[in-house]
Amino acid sequence: MAPINETLGVYSQLFMLLAAMVYMVAFIFYALDLAQTNKTIAAMDAAALENDHKVLATASATARPVMRRKGSRADNIGEHVVTDKMEYTSRTVRRNMARIAVVLSWLGVAVHGSAVVSRAVAANRVPWGNMYEFLTTGALVVAVVYMIALLVKDLRFMGSFIIGLVTLMLCAATIGFPTPVGHLVPALQSPWIVIHVSIAVLASALFSISFAMNVLQLLQHSRMNRLAAGKPDKLPFMRLVPGAGALENFAYRINTIAFVMWTFTLIAGAIWAEAAWGRYWGWDPKEVWTFVIWVVYAGYLHARATGGWTGPRSAWLSIIGYGCLIFNFTVVNIYFNGLHSYAGV
Repeated sequence: MAPINETLGVYSQLFMLLAAMVYMVAFIFYALDLAQTNKTIAAMDAAALENDHKVLATASATARPVMRRKGSRADNIGEHVVTDKMEYTSRTVRRNMARIAVVLSWLGVAVHGSAVVSRAVAANRVPWGNMYEFLTTGALVVAVVYMIALLVKDLRFMGSFIIGLVTLMLCAATIGFPTPVGHLVPALQSPWIVIHVSIAVLASALFSISFAMNVLQLLQHSRMNRLAAGKPDKLPFMRLVPGAGALENFAYRINTIAFVMWTFTLIAGAIWAEAAWGRYWGWDPKEVWTFVIWVVYAGYLHARATGGWTGPRSAWLSIIGYGCLIFNFTVVNIYFNGLHSYAGV
């Protein structure tokens, strides 16, 4: 068995802490962008209304009929500045904070990637043999998937949600589950760890992104109901976010792909269990909750496709599925005794 490079392992942990700090700063800039955008759009709406009132007042004072120009800024109050295809209209605002946040996110991904790779080199194996490694690698996959998606669509409105989640995962790993670099236990020394765990990490990353979209969907749905009831818009920055229906459709597509991956994860885990323990299924807590996650997301996809479960109901069902995922990788790993309890907790 190849020796452990403890020095490189220490550097990996330092890189991980640095990545967490960079992500934290990026998260702050994403949050500042939303706050600034919220204030800017609200000011634009107020100015548009004031201008419209002045035009009407002038018309009333002069007793002249003034034709209100169709498509004026006042007409656009409450409208989205992004289409359901995530294409922005001309009525956008400058978002310097978001640009800085994106640059910091790329820097965080670079440092984070260096930490994960150095951990793998130090251990002479794939870096997902325990909770610390699974969280740090999973956080990297979430960040990379999001940053690649940014190259295709302007998803900066999700930055505070996604990068915030990545920061939380790194903090949980470095503070809650610090594990020195070491060799894998015999049960994990199998080629199936590359197949089974890598797909599970990628599926979890996609579920995380769809979770963020479902939360935004609920916020957008609530906001539109308030506007329809004639109440003031308390979240103007949500005009940078597609409509609730578009967010639901995007989340559904992502969940469909992630569900296929999770199905493969379940099957690969059963095959690995037979090779390691001589049985495909043994009702181990980890196995049970992996199946529970599969059932919840299967119910979500079935209800969404055939049962007419749309809107908040489908969003909540997807969120429940993600809650089961988090429960599986935290509470089950920490408090439930089973054959998977060797995961470095």
